[in-house]
Amino acid sequence: MPLYGALGMTFMQFPLLQNLQSSTAEVVVSGVPYDMSTSGRSGARFGPEGVRAASANLVWEGARWPWNFALDDHLKVEDAGNVLFKHGEPQTLVDNLEAHISNIMEADKTALTFGGDHFITLPVLRAYAKKHGPLAIIHFDAHTDTYSGGTKYDHGTLFHHAVEEGLVDTEHSLQIGIRTAYETDGHPFEVLDAAWVNGNGPEATLERIKQRVGDKKVYVSFDIDGLDPSVAPGTGTPVSAGLSIDTALKVIRGLRGLNLIGMDVVEVAPAYDHADITSLAGATLALEYLYVLAANKGAGGDYLSR
Repeated sequence: MPLYGALGMTFMQFPLLQNLQSSTAEVVVSGVPYDMSTSGRSGARFGPEGVRAASANLVWEGARWPWNFALDDHLKVEDAGNVLFKHGEPQTLVDNLEAHISNIMEADKTALTFGGDHFITLPVLRAYAKKHGPLAIIHFDAHTDTYSGGTKYDHGTLFHHAVEEGLVDTEHSLQIGIRTAYETDGHPFEVLDAAWVNGNGPEATLERIKQRVGDKKVYVSFDIDGLDPSVAPGTGTPVSAGLSIDTALKVIRGLRGLNLIGMDVVEVAPAYDHADITSLAGATLALEYLYVLAANKGAGGDYLSR
């Protein structure tokens, strides 16, 4: 087992998953310490470790502001540790990760997955699609990751392959925060680029998201470089003029009511971070998503404390 595969602590100090079949958890957290598909700076293999460590700053709150309930009272979450694979053999990562997420699906649980580079989303979507069929995707990123010219294992081609394989319902999917070049003619996703989101704000963004997604089953993929490098420098391919963490949290928070069935947070690379702010952003976004799941179950009364 590679050293970076060891588990130092669990996310939010949630219990360590001991047996998937007997577990009463509704959400299973997994780490994927893999970054062999990066085209920029490597280091996202340490993302799961960084996000879990940063989550210690969030545990003390009890009920996270501005929610009016404590998550533990309404949602059962356990941490399964890291998905292991043979270093230097990326196909073992593909096989092991897809099998791991498939096992979570078969146990009637949902997954919250920490990368690793963005390639890890492709095996996850394969597992999800086997159970749920093509998914609506809400994808936060500076890049569309729909490029067709990359290699078999490439964090810039995963959504090209996902569309080609029929894993994604593109008519009900969006990409948010994009601010790099892509082929607009025939692009399969609706794009709300970073300039549009920053200019129109979270409420307009949520209106577009809900119109597009409707009642479809939704998977959220959050590449941390969707955030501006001023708040998320710890990533492999940073791009200026991204989303603020406030905007991103408001959008995630506003997904309440959608049929959310899974999320990943990827591309956190702690080696390029300052004061762990990128890891903290990733942990906070993931925690906000869990609160939305709890709210969808009826927790929290009328929504948020004011």
